[in-house]
Amino acid sequence: MKEQELMKIFRDCGALLEGHFLLTSGLHSNRYIQCAKVLQYPELATNLGADLAGYFRDLQVNVVVGPALGGILVAQEVARSLKVRALFTEREQGAMTLRRGFAVEQGERALVVEDVVTTGGSTREVVNTLKGYGAEVVGVGALVDRHMGTLDFNVPFHALLRLEIATYSPESCPLCREGLPLVKPGSRKR
Repeated sequence: MKEQELMKIFRDCGALLEGHFLLTSGLHSNRYIQCAKVLQYPELATNLGADLAGYFRDLQVNVVVGPALGGILVAQEVARSLKVRALFTEREQGAMTLRRGFAVEQGERALVVEDVVTTGGSTREVVNTLKGYGAEVVGVGALVDRHMGTLDFNVPFHALLRLEIATYSPESCPLCREGLPLVKPGSRKR
């Protein structure tokens, strides 16, 4: 799908929110992407997963891994398209880990996927977790890259949609200065 088609899907599903948001990273923003509003439609989720998988098809991926909560459905749909296993990581005592009996083998070729990448922090945690288990991370993918700048995961990175959305530190946030209420719409509580 082209970026214009993707933007239309995100808008039509009510996934592009406007306001004053607290992001998982601790930064503030005037816009928020709620991919769950799109992923609630199985046909859209399957199509987006297949589109994202297409960028990594030649990497001989053995397993697709996403962070809970936002990366679970993305990992499932990308893995479905690649015909490999889908796993997710969770935080346990503040550290990203594989739980629920999930495991990766030494040398297994892993693709890490996310719904939205802002700073890349959660994605890097998943990459480091998998490397700690001996997996070889061969790529990183996301539905949306909302990072303003360059992200380097030391492996190929591709996002279906790139949005330039400003972020602010809490100390320099113009939305705070305007007195707009701060909303935390994501899945992880800070």
